[in-house]
Amino acid sequence: MTYLVAADLNKETAGSRFRQLLKRREILQIPGTHNGQASLQAKAAGFDAVYLSGAAMTASMGLPDLGIITIDEVCFFIRQVARSSGLPLLVDGDTGYGEALNVMHMVRAFEDSGAAAVHIEDQLLPKKCGHLNDKKLSDAHDMAAKVAAAAKARRDLVLIARTDAAASEGMDGAVARAKLYVQAGADAIFPEALNTAEMFREFAKRLPGVPLLTNMTEFGRTPFFTAAEFQDMGYHMVIWPVSSLRVANKAQAELFAAIKRDGGAHKMIDRMQTRQELYGTIGYHEYEALDHSIVTTVVPQPILKRG
Repeated sequence: MTYLVAADLNKETAGSRFRQLLKRREILQIPGTHNGQASLQAKAAGFDAVYLSGAAMTASMGLPDLGIITIDEVCFFIRQVARSSGLPLLVDGDTGYGEALNVMHMVRAFEDSGAAAVHIEDQLLPKKCGHLNDKKLSDAHDMAAKVAAAAKARRDLVLIARTDAAASEGMDGAVARAKLYVQAGADAIFPEALNTAEMFREFAKRLPGVPLLTNMTEFGRTPFFTAAEFQDMGYHMVIWPVSSLRVANKAQAELFAAIKRDGGAHKMIDRMQTRQELYGTIGYHEYEALDHSIVTTVVPQPILKRG
């Protein structure tokens, strides 16, 4: 069934569906999907929710992840990712695109575009990937005010507060910030760039009863852990934010090199998604069938000449 058929639309809000997923005993695994095609492929692989990374969005636009894209640009990605698979979508809200009123506008715009959840972080602009050095943090109470503003603006959006404080303020600072953000209205906490299993366990131990999100990004400060290992450490959600984009970009670079070298793409055919596979993923024939079921050619009747 395509998204065009109203009967197929979920009656529950996206936020409500995301909350239901968080009630399950097993950790919620959320792969990053940087466009609609990736979202469809994640659904086909059996995932129940997807993630839209700011780093993946900006990289797909040929830009660095420094908080320079706009709310409207992000909404374009939200609409295609949420619409294509219909899965609840967690969105990277960076620093909220400004102060309290800007954050409220972001929340409304994201929710109207189809987002189920959003996380905002306590960095100052220009923000950086959480696994880079020299991040500048906002005042904890200023961040709490943003969280409160977001909570006031949302209808049913799940609100996750991210803190990057562990690197500069230590575990005590990160935990203190997290508790302040929960008091301000955050539904869950995202401690970014923890770098040992002991740190993950300690953070979870000091925030009992609070749903926790963790980030399993490649080439960062966090060692590789599986979803089961994160669950054992006390975490409720795990994202792989840029993995799909990294794989896609690597494949594209190899394709372009092959075309340049060989004068064509003929040696890369076995690496390609076939036309049949593409049409199957995007539901091409379902759209065709829907079109045929509605648009029927009407043959005009001959006008009889009256004598």
